[in-house]
Amino acid sequence: MRLLPLGMLLFGCADYALSSAKGAYDESGGASSTWGSDAPSDENDTGSEPPPEEEDDFLKLAPAATDAYVFVANPSRDTVSRISVPSLEVITVEVGDNPTAVETTSDYLRAVTLNEADDSLTIIEAESLETTTVALRPGFNRLSMSGDGNWAIAWYDPDKESVEDSGGIQSFNEISLVQLATHQHFPMAVGFSPNNVRWSDDGKLVVVVSDGSLAIIDLTADSPVPATVDLAEDPMDAPAAEEVELSPDGSYAFIRQYGADDIAVVDLATRSVDRVPVGEDPTDLDLTPDGSYIAVVSRTARQIWRLDATNPFDTPNVLDLPEDSVYGSILFAGNGDRAVIYTTASRVARYGVWDVATGTVTERALEKPIQSVGVSPTGNSMLIFHTLENASDADPDSPFYGEWALTQIDLDDFRPNPLLLPAEPIGYSLSDDGRYGYFIMEGQPFIETLLFESLLYAEHKLPSNPVYVGVLPDTVVAYASQEHDLGRISFYDADAESLDTITGFELNSQIETE
Repeated sequence: MRLLPLGMLLFGCADYALSSAKGAYDESGGASSTWGSDAPSDENDTGSEPPPEEEDDFLKLAPAATDAYVFVANPSRDTVSRISVPSLEVITVEVGDNPTAVETTSDYLRAVTLNEADDSLTIIEAESLETTTVALRPGFNRLSMSGDGNWAIAWYDPDKESVEDSGGIQSFNEISLVQLATHQHFPMAVGFSPNNVRWSDDGKLVVVVSDGSLAIIDLTADSPVPATVDLAEDPMDAPAAEEVELSPDGSYAFIRQYGADDIAVVDLATRSVDRVPVGEDPTDLDLTPDGSYIAVVSRTARQIWRLDATNPFDTPNVLDLPEDSVYGSILFAGNGDRAVIYTTASRVARYGVWDVATGTVTERALEKPIQSVGVSPTGNSMLIFHTLENASDADPDSPFYGEWALTQIDLDDFRPNPLLLPAEPIGYSLSDDGRYGYFIMEGQPFIETLLFESLLYAEHKLPSNPVYVGVLPDTVVAYASQEHDLGRISFYDADAESLDTITGFELNSQIETE
């Protein structure tokens, strides 16, 4: 499932997470996700983004996975535990002070931790567990890694809670760029308040988006330095950048800015900035799965604008949406031949599916408004998590009225299976082959399995309440970290229908098998 979450941590095992409408919430990505319930309560209220995650408790830290290991950070002990799968052997290594994030590289060779208390980054070799700690600039609480696994960037995000507050100087412009193989550190100042990082597919450059500027960094240089580009003619009154995408060939950056009825197109070679109209009130900007074009949803104009990603100044293709629609977000399915359009900014209980080739939009009703949407990797099925709040025209006698719910949908025939939930969903992940999805709920000691081919579900009891859920890459094995004084994580294999639990990452860890 290609999923984009609301209000969540980033994970290092796969590019899947839950998706919300970016018109209502900020975007981030990862293999598991959590979200809060403070979303808009009526169809005229666009709401505000959820509060930041509480990340100072190691029980709530997300594991990171390779094809053979799961890495779990233990901030209170300044360690990381490597759990082997399927043997469940545990080996713990020391890292920096208070590791608050752990990610794995795409080639599975390394794990990387951000250690907030001593302003460092620790690089862990996955097989040998050899560690190297690199000093960073002070005060950082966010980490991003390049798709090729060669680089990492750390920076300070004021919207994310930090575990350490020294009371000293805090920069809002600095980043630390680290080459993971050589351990070289390149500190630099970029634009004010960095909020987004995009790496080129070829690994040759990275773009850091700040409130009113773009920093372009050439990763092929011996000593990388930023080239700063202002995104507005008047830098004193630049709208905040909300989303950025890069063309696959690294030629252009596309930036959607808050309150602007156009997007900024930056030529990454010449550093020139042009503006391209995209209709009134653009609320989402996405690159198609094949990278061929940029799609922009203009909510107030009720349109989708398509721009060629390699020739963005060509005449755009504009699709008019149904006149009574309220759509603000888009999520492409499969190879990009169709896309789901929806909104979380209004309490509207419906969605649409856009057939890109024919330009037709098929609309369907739902039991409740939408909180998050995900589409399977095959593009054949969809999962919708609903809001607790009801649509303005909801039937008070409906069993879903005032309750948590999710709906599985077959995108080929639009067959739905809505499920009434006993508690709020707090996390979701899925297998890379698209056959299984897994989710967990607040205060419920279960890992729930979704069977995408049949739209059915199965429930499996855990030893304690789960906090995060993820899936090992290239497998159907899910893992759920749980509440426990010494740390607890369970592994569920949907094909084998087996559940294994390991309790105590460091102190005489033991395996409990069902």
